[in-house]
Amino acid sequence: MAAVDGSLLCGRTTPLGGGARIHVRRLGTALLVVGVITLAWALVVWRWNDPVSGLYTHYEQHRLSSRFEAVIAATPPTAPSRAAVTAAARRLRRTAKPGDPIGRLAVPRLKMSFVVVEGTDSASLRLGPAHDARSFMPGEDNLVYIAGHRTTYAAPFAHIDALRPGDAISLTMPYGIFHYVVTGHSIVAAGDLGALRPRRTELLALQACHPRFFATQRYIVWARLRMVATLRGQIVYPRAADPANG
Repeated sequence: MAAVDGSLLCGRTTPLGGGARIHVRRLGTALLVVGVITLAWALVVWRWNDPVSGLYTHYEQHRLSSRFEAVIAATPPTAPSRAAVTAAARRLRRTAKPGDPIGRLAVPRLKMSFVVVEGTDSASLRLGPAHDARSFMPGEDNLVYIAGHRTTYAAPFAHIDALRPGDAISLTMPYGIFHYVVTGHSIVAAGDLGALRPRRTELLALQACHPRFFATQRYIVWARLRMVATLRGQIVYPRAADPANG
């Protein structure tokens, strides 16, 4: 019968050699460094969002801004009537392609101004806030749904939960400027598409993942239309005779 090492029966192990101990120490040091770097990166993203993807989006926003200004310059002036604005909005919804710059979103409370692109596919969302093609354009008297990242790609909606009822939001389109006022917010499951149902009045929805750093839910800020003006400053809505002014 083969002899059995008594050290194994007693739970003792053979001491590591010098070379093995060095490798273990190096591995421990490497793991510690990786842990510190990971923690530091998490703190950077938490405080300032992802700077790497943010650089990409800021570069693309600069290009989009130039393209959007060119679109405005090439668009004939819109007559100061709701019918003319609605017709222009419908034309844009028919012709806009994913990634096209369609408007500029400004939210004073968040100190943000971003060019909005068409389409909520992954590539379009990397460019900035994106208009969901299943919704309508401003001026169509229906739901206008815009989604945006909260931690990456410049995180346009990083602090969307800071918006409060009464806050102002504006959307500058090639055919007019739309002013909205925040009315409230809702939180829904990530797969809940009920918020996208058509409406009987113009309503703006800004959507981001919730909670921050996760995608299990959606945080949606709702805003109602307050005023519409042409790019020349002519008031389209409300008119002096509109019920909204009575």
